[in-house]
Amino acid sequence: MNNVQEESLRDQKKNRRRLQIVEIARTIIASKGLRSLKVRDVADAVGCSVGSVYNEFDDFDGVILTVNRETVQALTARLVAVPSEDPVRQLYGLAETYLDFFTENANLLRSLFEHRMEDDRPYPDDILQMVMDAFALMHPPLVRVLPDADDVKIALLSRTLFSAVHGIISLGLEERMVAVPPQLLRQQVTQFLDAHLVGLGVLPAR
Repeated sequence: MNNVQEESLRDQKKNRRRLQIVEIARTIIASKGLRSLKVRDVADAVGCSVGSVYNEFDDFDGVILTVNRETVQALTARLVAVPSEDPVRQLYGLAETYLDFFTENANLLRSLFEHRMEDDRPYPDDILQMVMDAFALMHPPLVRVLPDADDVKIALLSRTLFSAVHGIISLGLEERMVAVPPQLLRQQVTQFLDAHLVGLGVLPAR
């Protein structure tokens, strides 16, 4: 075996280990939450040393951030797939899709918002931008239902709506408090959008 082949095998092994580390970390976060994630548990599950985990990701933040990136990418893919023919139905569809994704991946989404970097380092800009881009998916349908509103107002409204929907769902699914049954939570999200769109003059008052 020549040097090129040996290097290729090392790279393949390194990539496999990296994927294993991320998969184990994702599984632990999804099932037990971010606070239960420990580097020793990940290393033991993968069958490597703690040092090997740090060699692959520099620090444990790198592992968590990789999982968080994949989470927001999966969320965005689901949101982008919401039909856009009718802007009002799209707004409801985005909220319902977010609820479904949050219900299925509650701990992974909480990790995205709860993770704090070691040594008070700033959170990576690329992930923050990905989250903002996901929230901004409410922007196009709002432009269509509010054609006379300026772009600044639409951008702020888009953030406000998505943040409010996130808050309703996050608190509703919080098991340490009184969790809201999924169907009732869906009704609450719909009622919030009903009231907000009526207030904006998009829907007629009932």
